[in-house]
Amino acid sequence: MRRTLFLLSLSLPLLAACAAEDNLAQQPPRVVFFTEDSAAIDPAGRAVVSEAAALANRNPTVPVLVAGFADPDGGRAYNRALSETRAQNVAAALREDGVAPARIAVSPRGAVPFIAFPVESRRVEIKVGP
Repeated sequence: MRRTLFLLSLSLPLLAACAAEDNLAQQPPRVVFFTEDSAAIDPAGRAVVSEAAALANRNPTVPVLVAGFADPDGGRAYNRALSETRAQNVAAALREDGVAPARIAVSPRGAVPFIAFPVESRRVEIKVGP
């Protein structure tokens, strides 16, 4: 009996955290950052993708938007292509983690200005849900 109560008491916070996390309307996008002129997903970015994929897989009826961005350095065409490659790489990683391809929409946004640091613009945002 004590063991059951102990396991139940450990499980309740985890279940509550999962339920709170799945309130998709209030979820901020997951963000994967990139180094300059790169579309390679580093280990920290891969962890973010896996987290987003887990959320998407727990909510199999909602869409997943993958928006790629680049910093303002370089030409317009170059930044558009780089933002698309970044977004496509993240979408591929989501598919590897079991997210159905039909649910993933890729949106290259090109260059965006940064507020304080260029890395803010070198990103892909993953939005699960509406």
